This record gives sequence, structure tokens and C-alpha cells, in this order.
Amino acid sequence: MTSLPPAKPDLIAAIATAPGRGGVGVVRISGADIAPLAQAMLGRVPAPRHATFCRFFDRDGEAIDEGIALHFVAPHSFTGEHVLELQGHGGPVVLDLILQRCLELGARLAEPGEFARRAFLNGKLDLAQAEAVADLIDAASAEAARSAVRSLGGAFSVRIAELVEALTRLRMLVEATLDFPEEDVDFLEQADAFGRLDTISTRVAAVRSQAKQGALLREGLTVVLIGQPNVGKSSLLNQLAGYDAAIVTEVAGTTRDTVREAIQIRGVPLHIVDTAGLRETGDPVEKLGIARTWAAIGKADMALLLVDAAHGLGERETAILARLPDGPRLTIHNKIDVTGEAPRAEEGDVWLSARTGAGVDLLREKLLVAAGWQAAGEGAFMARARHLDALDRAAGHLAMARESTGQLELFAEELRLAQSALSEITGEFTADDLLGEIFSTFCIGK
Repeated sequence: MTSLPPAKPDLIAAIATAPGRGGVGVVRISGADIAPLAQAMLGRVPAPRHATFCRFFDRDGEAIDEGIALHFVAPHSFTGEHVLELQGHGGPVVLDLILQRCLELGARLAEPGEFARRAFLNGKLDLAQAEAVADLIDAASAEAARSAVRSLGGAFSVRIAELVEALTRLRMLVEATLDFPEEDVDFLEQADAFGRLDTISTRVAAVRSQAKQGALLREGLTVVLIGQPNVGKSSLLNQLAGYDAAIVTEVAGTTRDTVREAIQIRGVPLHIVDTAGLRETGDPVEKLGIARTWAAIGKADMALLLVDAAHGLGERETAILARLPDGPRLTIHNKIDVTGEAPRAEEGDVWLSARTGAGVDLLREKLLVAAGWQAAGEGAFMARARHLDALDRAAGHLAMARESTGQLELFAEELRLAQSALSEITGEFTADDLLGEIFSTFCIGK
């Protein structure tokens, strides 16, 4: 890990509103000295933090547009630099003319996420908060948006900072003890160092649980529907989607390719994949569909094996189960409208009717449980896979520290590694290449 360089002071500019036509469009400029650009384009430097009505002039002094200029003086801005926002009419041609004029006046086109990256490098946001900006923009549900707002407001960062502070105090105690080896373990026991370690480990586990909920809101779960032909996979997809997303006929083998549909259950995104029926066939097109089915199974987070409730698991279904990779799975006993059974759910099994919808709500609940969703999810903060990985590594180092209490050097080193892993989340210690990867996924203008 290396220390981060300061943000470059050059001017950057970008259109900050979405492509297309709208009532208002925004061009954002940020850098060390915004005054010359403002003077040349607006004929004045707007008063800080006041909405100023201006005309936006081209190089010949002709008006490109007119609108509102907002001037934020460093360090009191999103990026921590001088920022000028030009709010004009939201036509793509007009906005491009304004942007091109900014580039003529010495700005350069901002890279994806460069405004947020400068905010991070200038200490306006930590890395978890910066990522929350992108997650808020990309939120696919109200629950995901609320979680992203909590992270943007610092809820996740505060929890991580508290853990880092507790580890710092414990490390100081252990490092001091290393200077007095004759007292070592007895001194640590008297100071309740091991009790403190256990408390920190418990708190890390609690934070990870909340982070996992946020990661689920962000990433969702990919669920693949598998089974023999004509067992009701497409009908179940339509029930879950709420409309006819897939063609349903009585002809076995109707579905020849994977059909994907995105749904939400309590704000948790699920990506449902309907697949070709698994059977022996000489049809080359159907064979290709079956090959794609197995490819989809390998990429899925969860598999739903549909069987006809009239006969349950047979030899073919057992053979399919044997080929499934490790991971969550449910057996769906479909067509209870034919057998006359009542909807019910047991461990690993759900009885329902994909035709009438009876029992589908039970399946929805099972999917949430299998995904790891908890009722406390509404208190989650947005998190990413890298955050969960860092928390897992921190927990592992804390566990190793607990096993190394008789060897103080190892004990101290495991505590250091745990603290380092947690600090990666907020960006206190983060490699430049990781920053580039993270901010490159942001939209231009943010």
C-alpha cells in the first residue's frame, strides 16, 4: 500500500446531467483557478454560493445559452476545489456547445468518476462514501437508495472508524507490552486485552452482517430455473415477473435459450434465468440450449429444480441434482393445482402452482432466506464485494490473533494486519491501481 498523491489542480469539465433532452442541463467545472474561465465565458466571476443569472458566451461574444451559474469556493465544494456549475437548457447540442467552450478556455474533459476521486483525494469523502455516490445513482430500489444514502452520510465509515480505533488502542497496549517481556501475558490479562479482542471480533461480525445486507441490495441474486421440459419453469418465471416474460405452451422443449428477467422482492433484486429443459435429445438446437442451461447454472447463485408434484423426485431429477455445483438450491414441486395439494414450504422444498400462483409467495420468502436477507436489512448500509472481503480478512486475522496469545510478536502482527484490512474500506491505505479501478466505473460528470 502506498500513500496517495494530491489531486491534480488542473481544470476538468463535464456534462453532469444524463444524456438526452430535459428542462435543465448542468456542466460542471472543477480546479484550482476557475476565475479566468468564468470571466471569459460569463463576463464576471459569480459571487460564491449564490445563484447568478448569466449568459454563456462563445469566443466571438455571442450567447450560447443563458441560465444559472453557481460558484463554490475551495475548500467548500464537493471536490474541495473551486467549482463552477453552469445550469442551462437541457438540450444535448446546447450542453455540448457549453462544454466545448469550457475546453477552449483551458479545461480538459473529466474522466469517469474524476470529480468524486478529487473529493476523496482532497479529504471531502472517504472511499466508502465515494463509492456510495455511484451506488446511489445506480440504486435499483428504494431500499438500495436508502442504504446508499446511509453510507454516503458516513454510517458505514463511522462503524469502520470505531473498529480501527479500538484496534489501535489494543495494538498500543500490546506494543507497549513487547518492551517488557517479563510481564507480557500477565499484564495483558490484567488489562483485559483478550476480552477487548473478543469484543472487537464480535463487532466485526456484526458490521459484516449489515454490510452483507447492503451488498445484497446492490448486487442482487441470480436464480436459475432448471428441470425437465414442460415442468413449468417458464410459467413460474411469468408468475415471479408479474407478466408473460416467457412463452408458455404444452409442447415440451418450447424454451430453447435462456430467458432472463429482473424482479424485486422487498427491494432485493433477483435475476431470474429460465432455461431449456434438461433431457436427452437429438435436436441440435435444443442441445445448444441445454448446454447454455448448464453454463447458466455454473454462474448462478442459486438453483431452483422444478419437478412435477404428481411424481416428485425421480431418477432424472436426482441425476440433475447430482450434477449441480455446491450452493443454495430449492426443489419446487409444481402443479399442485392438478394434484389437489395445499401450498406449503419445508426445508429445501416448496409446493406451489405456477399456473394459478398458489404458493408463489412462499417461494418468495424462501428465496429471501436463501439469499441471506434478514428483517434488519432496512438498517443496512451499502457495501461492495471488496468491503466484505476486507471484513472477512480482518475477522480471519483477529481469529489468528486469538490463537497466538502466547506469542506476542505474532499476536501484534495479526492485529496490525486486521487493522490494515479494515482501513482499506475507507481508503486510509489503498493502492493507486485499486482507486483507478473503482472510479473508472463511475459516470462522467460525477
